[in-house]
Parts: sequence; C-alpha cells; structure tokens
Amino acid sequence: MSQSLMLMEAGQSPEVVATLLDKEKPAFDEIAKLFSAAAPSVVTTAARGSSDHAATFFKYLFEISCGVPVASIGPSIASIYGSSLHLKNGVHFTVSQSGASPDIVALQDAAKRGGATTIAVVNVTDSPLAKQADIVIGLNAGPEKSVAATKSFIASVAALSGVTAAISGSRALASALAGLPTALEATSGIDTREVEDVLFSATSLYTTGRGPAFAIALEAALKAKETAGLHAEAFSLAELMHGPMRLVQPGFPIVAFLPDDAALNNNVQALERLQKLGATTAPFSTTPLAGINTRMPSTGNGLIDPLVSLLCYYRVIEQVTRRKGFDPDKPANLLKVTETM
Repeated sequence: MSQSLMLMEAGQSPEVVATLLDKEKPAFDEIAKLFSAAAPSVVTTAARGSSDHAATFFKYLFEISCGVPVASIGPSIASIYGSSLHLKNGVHFTVSQSGASPDIVALQDAAKRGGATTIAVVNVTDSPLAKQADIVIGLNAGPEKSVAATKSFIASVAALSGVTAAISGSRALASALAGLPTALEATSGIDTREVEDVLFSATSLYTTGRGPAFAIALEAALKAKETAGLHAEAFSLAELMHGPMRLVQPGFPIVAFLPDDAALNNNVQALERLQKLGATTAPFSTTPLAGINTRMPSTGNGLIDPLVSLLCYYRVIEQVTRRKGFDPDKPANLLKVTETM
C-alpha cells in the first residue's frame, strides 16, 4: 500500500517548522516592534477551518503570554453583512493556507479600512490575501496536495507562536520553539496501535484539552470527521464536565491532549471523573497517565507541546481512515481550497 499524501506531508512538518522559524524571524521582529509602538489593547483574527483552530491556539498562547485579548471576527461580518469595523491602531491577523477565499480577503480589507495593521499568515505568498496585507508571514510549507491540512496547520501554529515569543520576549517560548522541530521528529515510530483500535471501533467520540491544547482538540475532531468520516466533538475539558458529560457511557472514547502546563492537575482530576463513568480515555501527554496513554516527546514547554501531540494524532487518524477503506487525501464532498462568502 503506497503512502498517502496526508502522511507524507505531515512527516514534512519538522523541516517546514525549522525553515519557517529561520526565514520569518525578520517578520516576527517587525511585528514585535509594531506592538511595542502601537500597544494595541486588543488583537483580532479571522480564519476558516483548520486555520481557525490555529488562530484559537494563538488566542490562548497570546493571552497567557502577553495579557492582550484576542478576538475572532467572523469573515461574514464584512463579506455578507457589509459592516464596517472600528479597529483604529489595532492589529489584525488572517490565517490561511491558500489566501484565496473571498470572505477572509474581504474581512482583511475591512480591518485595514477600519484602521488596523493587517498581517497575513499564509502559505501562498502571491495570493490575494498576501498581496493586500501590510505584513506577510510565509508558512514555507511548500505545496500541500492532500485535502486534509497537516503541515500547513502545524506551520501556522509555529508562525503564530513565533510572533508571540517575539512580542512577549519569553525565553521559555523561544527555547521551546527552537526545540520544536526535534520534538516533532521524535514522534516518528511511536506505537499508537491501541488508540488506533479505539478510534477504528468508535461511532462517536470527544476530543478535549484546555488552553492551547483545546485548539488542538478542535483540529483533532475536524480531522476525525473529514478524513475518517467519524463523528467527533471537541470541548474544553472544563466544558465537558457540564452538559456534554451526559453522553458519556461505558466505553465512550475521549481523546485528551494533556500537556504538562498549569492546567495539568485539574485536567487529570477531570479525566479521572470521566474514567469512573466508564469512558475509554486516550490521553496524549508527556507525563504517564491512566488510560490508553500515548507518551509524547517534549519541547520543554507545556504550552507548545500540544502541537507535538497533534503530529502523532495525524498519523493515528490517517491509519484509522485507511483501515476504514477511505482515501485520506480525497475525503468525500470536500475540496482543497474552499472559497466561501
């Protein structure tokens, strides 16, 4: 059986991230100077699909590291509803693999007309989005042919994390990013057969995490749906303790991204409660945990580590998809570039 494009492209992530962090450092420094001068009280983002999950990762990481709120603006505010935005001295990030969808281009234009400096985080650097942005961060991911975004998502998160490290001046974040390519590479060969079996047998599941890990849970749920045709819902582990817990029955699968960060103890207690209800828990973590625990290499920083777990998860869901007889590169009903309004 030949290797899928999804698996091959996911495997390129360590090299892509290393290249990105090196080549885009001048852009990170430029943005840090912009923030130092403008001191925006809020940052805005716009994205769709996997790119929106990257923006969610950025939201948590930036708010934790810099203390500045990050708000997502729905692209339809500009593209459908035609509303103006009041973003004087603001900074607006748009995240996109293709940079081609009319709605995010329209929202970026509205943000610029509203007074914001616009930053495009984009793989196709001659796209309409990139051409209209004030500052461009190229993902340096190369062509991504599989419909399922993998390396471009990981690159998007790495780029936004690079921005955060530059603005915050955090040595811990900078060190973790420097070690990210090595940690990603170290996921190769990890035995994931047990968690693959759980997902292959599942009819529905939850994915979960908190902070930046919640963004990874969102991405994991999307990949389960779009590649394996498997119904999955993502919740913050705190939210899962409310209404969603009603559906947890014996054997119900829960894939959890539990990095060693400030939320770990609370997360472990929540997972133990779910296990007592009979849930089959499959945590991805650098620390030993109960359940079907897939142990992960670390960057040395729990805020960045969920991204390492995601690369391992991409391999898991790719295998589950093939076992189900589906083509992970060509999911039913989907196209690589989705142009929405």
